[in-house]
Amino acid sequence: MPTERVAVVHERLTEIAGSEHVVEQLALEWPRGGVHTPIARAQGIPRDLPSPPNTTWLNGLYRALGHRSYAPTLPFMPIAFRGMDLRGPGGEPEVVVTSHHAFATQVVFATEAPVIAYVHSPARWAWDASLRAGEGGGAVGAGILTALSVVARRCEVAAAPRLHTVVANSSAVADRIQSWWGRDAVVVHPPVDTEGFTPDPSVEREDFFLLAGRLVPYKRPDIAIRAAAEADVPLVVAGDGRAMEACRAIAGPRTEFLGRVPHAELLALHRRTRALVMPGIEDFGIVPVESMATGTPVIALGEGGALDSVRPGETGLLVEPGTDDEIVDRFAAAMRGFDPADFDRDAIRRWAEGFSRSEFRRRMREVVDGVV
Repeated sequence: MPTERVAVVHERLTEIAGSEHVVEQLALEWPRGGVHTPIARAQGIPRDLPSPPNTTWLNGLYRALGHRSYAPTLPFMPIAFRGMDLRGPGGEPEVVVTSHHAFATQVVFATEAPVIAYVHSPARWAWDASLRAGEGGGAVGAGILTALSVVARRCEVAAAPRLHTVVANSSAVADRIQSWWGRDAVVVHPPVDTEGFTPDPSVEREDFFLLAGRLVPYKRPDIAIRAAAEADVPLVVAGDGRAMEACRAIAGPRTEFLGRVPHAELLALHRRTRALVMPGIEDFGIVPVESMATGTPVIALGEGGALDSVRPGETGLLVEPGTDDEIVDRFAAAMRGFDPADFDRDAIRRWAEGFSRSEFRRRMREVVDGVV
């Protein structure tokens, strides 16, 4: 008999990004278990959740801070997860599925039910000191972040052996889990909105490349912008973020910044571009699959989640890693000689359909039903 009382646990509902869409699909598959999170605000709650999320005492502190930043709540996250009440509309859960970034696996100490961890990544900022560089706001902030990283690593290591099943969102994340936690993981790729991103064969390709998504340092938008200038090709940048001004400062005359755009405009850009460019290392990377869902090829750095999502020569190209200057040169060469006519739109779309919301829910249903 299929398992129905599944509690879904998430790090925080403070803004909507890829992991919140994972939670949304899990909640739609198992509405009787409810969604449980330490803190939440209206802007971070996916619109299709079957019921409002259940929060903890920590949400009072977050509310008292005016929802300005969740950072002050981080030291208290392990305690909040370990004390969670996981009862939902259907009563005590048969299974708990936790959506993990840093502390969510601590819920394993709050329940006797088997816990499945869907891991977007182990806390990379905690395990990799280079990702903490430049964060934290000066020496005091850096010291606090370093101390918190020690706590996060200890928490993950303590919880890992108690987890019934570990699910990684990509092969790259599975490798990290094995290296840092000593656990094997099954890979289930996150859900992509292949119904909202669709092809239109009547749309002609235009002479520009597309960089889409948040402009933040770890996504390396600077690589794409430098490469476009070196190759002397048009680049359209759709997105905003704290790296915007730095990106504008290095842009060539053929790079255009649109800021954040509505879905209809973004969809049109994906359909019209020669190719999407993804220069950063993503845990998985939703945006390139959205682009492929429109039949558009992708030029991506050959590391991280792109190794799962981009099939070289069939759905796009993978650029060999190296130093920053080497990667810029390689992206420039790929863009300079790129011909979208070398790729079959229909074949790219068919590949992207394997990452659909329905496929994600089917795979996760198999994992959960295999536990009980």
